[in-house]
Amino acid sequence: MRSPEIATDPATPPGARSVVRLQGDWTLRALANRLRSFREQLAGRRDDVAWSLNGISRLDSFGAALMWHAWGKRWPESIEIPDDMRAVIGRVAASAESPLPGVPRFNVVDAVIVLGSMLLSFRDHALDFTRLLGQLCLDLAYLLRHPAEWPLREISANVYKAGFKAMPVAALVGFLIGVVMSYLSALQLRAFGADIFIVNILGLGIIRELGPVLVSVLVAGRSGSAMTAQLGVMRVTEEIDALSAMGISRTIRLVLPKVIALTLAMPLLVLWTSSVALLGGMLSAWLQLDLGMAFFIERLPQVVPLANVVIGFAKGAVFGLMIALVACHFGLRVSPNTESLSANTTASVVSSITVVILIDAVFAIATRSIGVPR
Repeated sequence: MRSPEIATDPATPPGARSVVRLQGDWTLRALANRLRSFREQLAGRRDDVAWSLNGISRLDSFGAALMWHAWGKRWPESIEIPDDMRAVIGRVAASAESPLPGVPRFNVVDAVIVLGSMLLSFRDHALDFTRLLGQLCLDLAYLLRHPAEWPLREISANVYKAGFKAMPVAALVGFLIGVVMSYLSALQLRAFGADIFIVNILGLGIIRELGPVLVSVLVAGRSGSAMTAQLGVMRVTEEIDALSAMGISRTIRLVLPKVIALTLAMPLLVLWTSSVALLGGMLSAWLQLDLGMAFFIERLPQVVPLANVVIGFAKGAVFGLMIALVACHFGLRVSPNTESLSANTTASVVSSITVVILIDAVFAIATRSIGVPR
């Protein structure tokens, strides 16, 4: 690599122009260490000088841009330059003169296109989800006629993974939520002298609403994403295609056990989490309001009818069913690439939580007059 140089030949005949000779490598790598000085030297040249670029051994677009800006974005009147270097500087000059592309504005047509693509994507998801649900109904009808083919081991394994292994984190979160709810409620109830009503707030809030929703969000993020990732990896590694090639139903062996297991495990998880949350609320009420645990346990069945427990169980079963269906739906839609796997896993968790909230709203409207003391 030759160092770039700027040499000036003084004008000898009267009226002649002095010649500025550029030599060496005029590339980004060669110019980087002395860029400021070269800019000052080039900028200080008069317009009545002649330029000679015959001594340049290498020229890249950076060096060409440096010269073009030093010349005031126009060719000098007198210049000696090889044809290949003239072409390089010409390309730089053309790119400098062309305007930058403008940012397209979002208009009504674009809005219609985006809305249409969203509706078409929703239609595809709805059709695939309906097809999966119908296939599961057919599988259940087949298994009822052939009881020996029930995938009991797969169901048991999924109950263990989605239910039993989720108990520690569900208990921890439930206990902390119960403590926080009791503490915040006690601050308000103490101001009005209504300490005993903390049992009503915690009982109805946890058993009827917070317990099922809290467990569903935890399970959607933990077990739902695991189900989607498992089916997605099997799609990437073509294990699902291998099952089909061997004549094994993928829905009976992979999807149905997950759906049944989560539908059975969710009510038990709801009962477990609600009990631990009530325990946390009971301890906090004892410390904050000096309400004895015996009084709390005695009053709880009086202010929380048994119908609320049934509603909590029903919510848990429906939530578990929908989380498993959504997780398997997105898992089977994974394309054989890692980008699709991550995108569908994320979509599975978000969709599961959204579906849980929507179904909870439907339950709240449908059971608004059931199990609420008047």
